[in-house]
Amino acid sequence: MSTMLKATSRDELKGRKVRKQGKVPAVVYGKDIPSTPIAINELEFLKTLKEAGKNGIISLSTEGDTYEVITHDIQKEKLRGDILHIDFYKVDMSSKMDANVPIHLVGEAMGVTDGGVIQQTLYEVSVRSLPADIPESIQIDISDMMIGDSLQVRDLPKSGTYEINNEPEEGIMSILAPTLANEPDEQQEKEDKEEVQAEKENTAEEE
Repeated sequence: MSTMLKATSRDELKGRKVRKQGKVPAVVYGKDIPSTPIAINELEFLKTLKEAGKNGIISLSTEGDTYEVITHDIQKEKLRGDILHIDFYKVDMSSKMDANVPIHLVGEAMGVTDGGVIQQTLYEVSVRSLPADIPESIQIDISDMMIGDSLQVRDLPKSGTYEINNEPEEGIMSILAPTLANEPDEQQEKEDKEEVQAEKENTAEEE
């Protein structure tokens, strides 16, 4: 079941003027509709997003039309985090689509209890499914993992409602021994030494 969100047309009204009215500029687009500028209430959007989830289906009600959409992109102001612009993508509920889904590690790994350190390199995967079947996140229990263990995409839970697009051997995370986690990066250390040496040579030349 989708969540309702009202929108108003903004025609050619620029984003700054829309924000002065207490609304957020946005666009809705899809395979069968052109990019259409709209404006929405920011508080109502945040409430809807919380209810529907990042990949949830939203019934976007504009003046005269209602579209089933997902929130494709949210642009935010870097310092304050204010929403600057939102892209809504109209979906075909009967056709599969690709979406990025966060990976959530759950549980406390035994290796971490023993002093190991988690090194996560992949935080989301691409999945293909019907719009209504896109998961909010994919959780994987790491409770039994020890120091030296690692996870790949192939280890993620399987589902009959979606397929994962990433390569199976792509790494997700590993648990490093404390000594490995604290060792400086050799390449970075080499570059730092070369930079110091270059500075010394430049100083000698100037003298």
